[in-house]
Amino acid sequence: MTSFPGSPRLLKGGIVLIDPETGLVRRVIALQYNPDTITRSLQPQAFGAESGDRSEALRLKGPPVETIKVEVEIDATDQLEQPEQNPIAVQLGLQPQLAVLETILYPQSARLTENNNLAKSGTLEIVPAQAPLTLFVWSEKRIVPVRLTDLSITEEAFDPALNPIRAKVSLGMRVLSVNDLGFDQKGGSLYMIYHQQKELLAQSGPVGSFGALGIGGIP
Repeated sequence: MTSFPGSPRLLKGGIVLIDPETGLVRRVIALQYNPDTITRSLQPQAFGAESGDRSEALRLKGPPVETIKVEVEIDATDQLEQPEQNPIAVQLGLQPQLAVLETILYPQSARLTENNNLAKSGTLEIVPAQAPLTLFVWSEKRIVPVRLTDLSITEEAFDPALNPIRAKVSLGMRVLSVNDLGFDQKGGSLYMIYHQQKELLAQSGPVGSFGALGIGGIP
């Protein structure tokens, strides 16, 4: 069965992992189903907010701290109906898809072993493992560097081998701005594009009037 030729192409949201040093793409994670809602929260970074200094009351020391929350559904039911074409789903269910998301939060096991060996040899300063640069992609106008702050998985159904075949995943993310990454890194330049696109969108927004507010002007 073919879809209606005039129907728009469905874009998927997802996560892209980039090598922080080379900028090369390590992995693209496309969401199986787009979430129905995305919750975003912005906390302004203002000078004088704690001290009460009136001379600094209107100054901003940087971009707001933005957090993003998405609820994602993953289902292997359709794949299990075609076992010849989906042998991995038959054997492991959703475990590979869940592991892809979970390992974003894990340092590589080889690095853990290396650091352990260094500690045993008496090395005084051990550099923590560096995670890939994580990008949350929600259309071409919203590609933003993030840090995963929490990951919650609810496995809802299982096959006879106890592999999960249906799950809900809650992703909490904090947007990384130039305050976190600097201007010279790949993540910082991507954030500035995200920031500048917001300014362009704001210029296209509706302009209100005093009349709509029931006033003739500012006294």
